[in-house]
Amino acid sequence: MSGRGGRASPALVDPRIGVAQPLQQRLLVAAILASFVSFLDGSIVTIALPAIARDVGGGVVTQQWVIDAYLLTVSALILVSGAVSDAFGRIRVLRIALLAFAATSVLCALAPTSSVLIVARLLQGVAGALLVPGALGLIIAVFSSEEEPRAIGRWTAWASVANLAGPVLGGVLVDAAGWRSVFLVALLPAAASMLLLGRTRDAARTTRASRVDVPSCILTAAGLGGLTVGLVELGSHAASDPALALVAVGALAIGVGCLAAFVVRDRRTAWPLVPPHLFRSRNFTAGNLSTFVIYAGLGLAFLVPSLFLQQVVGLKATVAALVSLPATVLTILLSGRFGALSGSFGPRRFMTIGPLIAASGAFTMTWVREPQTALWFVVPGMVLFGLGLSITVAPLTSAVLGAVPANESGIGSAVNNVVARTAGLLSTACVGWILAGPVSVPGFVRVEVAVMLLLLAGATISFLGIRDHRLAGAEGSSATRLDSHTV
Repeated sequence: MSGRGGRASPALVDPRIGVAQPLQQRLLVAAILASFVSFLDGSIVTIALPAIARDVGGGVVTQQWVIDAYLLTVSALILVSGAVSDAFGRIRVLRIALLAFAATSVLCALAPTSSVLIVARLLQGVAGALLVPGALGLIIAVFSSEEEPRAIGRWTAWASVANLAGPVLGGVLVDAAGWRSVFLVALLPAAASMLLLGRTRDAARTTRASRVDVPSCILTAAGLGGLTVGLVELGSHAASDPALALVAVGALAIGVGCLAAFVVRDRRTAWPLVPPHLFRSRNFTAGNLSTFVIYAGLGLAFLVPSLFLQQVVGLKATVAALVSLPATVLTILLSGRFGALSGSFGPRRFMTIGPLIAASGAFTMTWVREPQTALWFVVPGMVLFGLGLSITVAPLTSAVLGAVPANESGIGSAVNNVVARTAGLLSTACVGWILAGPVSVPGFVRVEVAVMLLLLAGATISFLGIRDHRLAGAEGSSATRLDSHTV
């Protein structure tokens, strides 16, 4: 459309009046690239952790905080990101998030010390919390209900590509250009997304936007922060420094107290971040409990093997990344198929069998006894792990979102997203406890035992708690919507 004087006027994104197809496709690519930035960062940094620790120091504690600092702010803020987008406009918030993510990526790359890097990762998580929900909200705004599932399917596929490419690309960059380059790679898709958004702007709101409950946000952030600080520092200093151990216990107490206060606040406020009535559904409650223990296992399963293969076995970063590639490839190739089967037969059997197979992969890796023969157990273990994950992910998503009304699928997705990210945050914070020192063969075996037990717990919760219900078409669409964050 054009304005006076022949100059193009900004296009309005308003689902009530429809959006021209060329603009739809351009905004879809912009949304995909915006999400790609976040997913790529989540998968690319892990492979760079040994190089980061060698350069800026700090050992396992630094490695934990480089991951947990990002997860902390993402987990604390992702629930409110939807309300923020509704209040200030999806495209406006998405632009701000892209600029903030690019700026904090540069800050991460230039960080002279571990402390600066960790602060930069905290800030990067704030931007990351807005990127994925903002991109999804943009897709929902510009596509009709008939077109939406196909558009979200393309978005999900590219999210999987980011997860697949991240470790391998990270390994190549670390070996060729150093760890700082893994943070700069996000600048290219961020810039491309900004260009594709162009002069498009949000339509004027005709309804009152939802309020953001600020006290709930503060309590959530303080609660997760207290738990993370307490777990990381207690695992690192409990034996060597009683004073720091006491501080860590205090942080844990503050974290638990703030989260308890959040639950009370959320039940009483008119604008709850987590609507309590959602948990009246058996499948929603059991599905999120299963999500928590399974994704706690995944947090350990994708972090520690990468460190072990580089720091103990002595592999280059690129080769270490290739070892985890089969798990990601299997997830991409098979998740859709098992999602369709769960729609026909119900999710319960897949949510039970999948974690059991993944647990058998972790069990295989517990047979590692020396670095020289480690790959004989790690490679087949990762293949089994990937197969189990591919059986689990889509049915788990379907079970959770199939348990909420279609008009609440957004908040249902957000809750499950937070549960998954918080589980990864807390399990990563416990790595120091489990390793009990630097990464070693005995420590690696203990981690795989923990992964196995968590996955077995997930299978048990699913078997006892999930009830099979045939999924309607709309619920299938909602399941696709969430699939991107759980892969």
